[in-house]
Amino acid sequence: MTKSFAILLLAFFTLGMFVPAAQAETKKPNIVYILADDLGIGDLSCYGQQKFETPSIDRLAAEGMRFTQHYSGSTVCAPTRSVLMTGLHTGHTPVRGNAEVKPVGQQPIPAETVTLPELLKKAGYVTGAFGKWGLGYPGSEGDPLNQGFDVFYGYNCQRNAHTYYPTWLYDNDKKIELDGKTYSHDLIMDHALQFIRDNQDKPFFCYLPITIPHAAMHVPEEYSEPFRKKFPEFENKQGKYAGTTVTNPVAAFAGMCTKMDEDVGRVMHLLKELNLDDNTIVMFTSDNGAHQEGGHNPGFFDSNGPYRGYKRDLTDGGIRAPFIVRWPGHVKPGTTSDLISAHWDVLPTLCQLAGVEVPKTLDGISMVPTLTGEGEQPKHDYLYWEFFERGGRRAVRMNQWKGVQNDMTNNPDAHIALYNIEEDIDESDDVSEKHPELVAQIRQIFDEAHTENDRFKFKFEQK
Repeated sequence: MTKSFAILLLAFFTLGMFVPAAQAETKKPNIVYILADDLGIGDLSCYGQQKFETPSIDRLAAEGMRFTQHYSGSTVCAPTRSVLMTGLHTGHTPVRGNAEVKPVGQQPIPAETVTLPELLKKAGYVTGAFGKWGLGYPGSEGDPLNQGFDVFYGYNCQRNAHTYYPTWLYDNDKKIELDGKTYSHDLIMDHALQFIRDNQDKPFFCYLPITIPHAAMHVPEEYSEPFRKKFPEFENKQGKYAGTTVTNPVAAFAGMCTKMDEDVGRVMHLLKELNLDDNTIVMFTSDNGAHQEGGHNPGFFDSNGPYRGYKRDLTDGGIRAPFIVRWPGHVKPGTTSDLISAHWDVLPTLCQLAGVEVPKTLDGISMVPTLTGEGEQPKHDYLYWEFFERGGRRAVRMNQWKGVQNDMTNNPDAHIALYNIEEDIDESDDVSEKHPELVAQIRQIFDEAHTENDRFKFKFEQK
């Protein structure tokens, strides 16, 4: 062997040793985003729940960052999902309410909408959604397969998701017939876990908009039975929802949350088993505040924590959401953030982490500086929501100030209640008369933040 050839061979093997290590350093992080359905901020023990425990989600918080001032995209299902997919608040996102399409589905996101999975695919991600979609009926322009997802399994139609024992679900574009006796959440989780296994060698985005704990209050008996014993005072209570009657829905709710937490643990176990743990960002949140349907008793569970209101309200009980982020080696464990943030910040955050260019015309801002402790965190001038049910409602969060306007059906100039939520966390003391200049500023934000949408309008705009 000549000396020059030996040197060349040594260089070849040395390069072969170091290239994989370099690739490992620059490998894009996997993303798992878990969106619970109608889970109140008080329904997790790491946020104060006392009636049952959520140890797997608590571990996420202990090993990551827990946010205390994070908000949902809306106060009901479909618009929150639209906000998440677009990075736009409800004054700009295309789907702003739960608008049904018969026989199956909801109003679709327009084809030209730029969505989070589409952006991540540009960065080389495999994308999968498992759970409840609600942004376009099967085959429509809003179908998840037409909005950037490679794989979808679950409820295309959120109306069908009112039972956990459906007679059909969608597997990509195929309607799968079921026996009506199989717990749908188990099927959804199994497909999500298989997606992670199948794509362990590629960067993946696993979007998990699970249906727990939305009504009906369905859970396999082994999960509710311990709580029947723990809460015997509710044994004869019944809850009715979407044609289903559940006995002791209080026990069922605690069982549902226990089941949800167990399956979060399954995800975490699989990531560790596949050696993906250190390179996977796991985010957990809820689509809106606690619900009051199907016999759920949010007062008993203190589901909305110290906040006033529930699902469909724009006081914080309807829109303040749990948010936990875990990413070993990047997010400092056991930390808490009071960053005022919202679901529309998720898209720019994940785009930055994935190394894809962030669209310019977003309402969201990246939370990466807060998560990693590197760089200066930009702040919102305000957060904005609009909601078209129950008379029409709007709200603004601006530093410590919160403005809420209700009953707008025939009066766009309806009273704006003003709360200092640092001092009045349950929004019970309206101080609007003391601060007319802030009320005027909020009214101006209402005008600036709202753009017209042909499908979702305040009724006074239809005259």
